[in-house]
Amino acid sequence: MPEAGSGPGTEPAVGPDAAAPEAAAEAEAPPAAGIAALTLPYQIAAAVALGLVALAACVHLAVTFLHVAPSNTVTKEYGKQIDAWIYPEFEQNWKLFAPNPLQQNIGVQVKAEVKTADGELRTTEWIDLAAEDAEAIRGNLLPSHTEQNMLRRSWDFYQNTHDAQNRSTETRGPLAENYLRRLVMLRLADRDLGGAVERIQIRSSAAFVKPPPWTDEKVDTTPVHRVLPWWNVTPADLPPDARDDAAAGARTRGTQGEEGAE
Repeated sequence: MPEAGSGPGTEPAVGPDAAAPEAAAEAEAPPAAGIAALTLPYQIAAAVALGLVALAACVHLAVTFLHVAPSNTVTKEYGKQIDAWIYPEFEQNWKLFAPNPLQQNIGVQVKAEVKTADGELRTTEWIDLAAEDAEAIRGNLLPSHTEQNMLRRSWDFYQNTHDAQNRSTETRGPLAENYLRRLVMLRLADRDLGGAVERIQIRSSAAFVKPPPWTDEKVDTTPVHRVLPWWNVTPADLPPDARDDAAAGARTRGTQGEEGAE
């Protein structure tokens, strides 16, 4: 006779031995990693953040493409918005790959009018900032990007936004002037010029590169200078540390003046 519980209408008994394989499979499953390990609210937040980053990257690539692309309907319609996005941080310079790359050495020099402690005004000699950058780069296997490009690009920025009479030709002209003046003051901040800088004058020195000895090409390598007008130096043109020192000095002179008046 069939045993009880073994008939066709009964289910087989499930014991501890039958459930062991399922428990082992669950124990061997690797824990969730990455976004999957987060709770649902955090997963949504991470997905939104990644989507925004991807969107920003796509927008940047599209705007950069329009900036370097030939003039077209889109750039004519949204040229100002494209320039506002690109300048000055993301500016593209393709002169390296041009059919006629740059063949000039362009230097940026400055001289300053300094007010000494006794109130006398003294003018310095020309200081060749570009030559100092070249000296810092020469022989350096890993030269600084700022030493290579910052001064040169600031001069290019000014030159491209001003005419031969140093008049601004576009809305970015005042920005280019402020940028160049403040960059030069940043370079002068660590120098002992004998007093406080009241005014500065900047000039460029452009000379054609001397042809190699194996060519018969003749080039005039005499430097050609472009001299800018004198610019007054304001507290906004000074680096933060120098700005604080200038303010402290002004307060001290004011206090001494009041004491002398008494």
